[in-house]
Amino acid sequence: MSTDQVTDAPVSDGVVLSEEAASKVKALLEGEGRDDLSLRIAVQPGGCSGLRYQLFFDERQLDGDVVKSYDGVSVVTDRMSAPYLTGATIDFVDTIEKQGFTIDNPNATGSCACGDSFH
Repeated sequence: MSTDQVTDAPVSDGVVLSEEAASKVKALLEGEGRDDLSLRIAVQPGGCSGLRYQLFFDERQLDGDVVKSYDGVSVVTDRMSAPYLTGATIDFVDTIEKQGFTIDNPNATGSCACGDSFH
């Protein structure tokens, strides 16, 4: 009997939203009083890993959007960004050191060795 359920999850068809991240997004949407918004994730070239991410709430539906639902939260990726986010996991971290969303993307081609990459 296998206890490893993660490997059974389909990661080849888009972004994976962790339970913690889905819960945080749901709480933020409830705080906004809106149920018509989705969490949109977009990728732009740049940053020291080769990719720069944008996460924001969006009410738009664009042609070619890839939409997945996690615990009542819709995650939307535009068709140009989707290939760069296949298998990426979005999590929410809340520790003394840091708080916020993190993205673990197996498609990122490098890593930072330069310290702070935000100017």
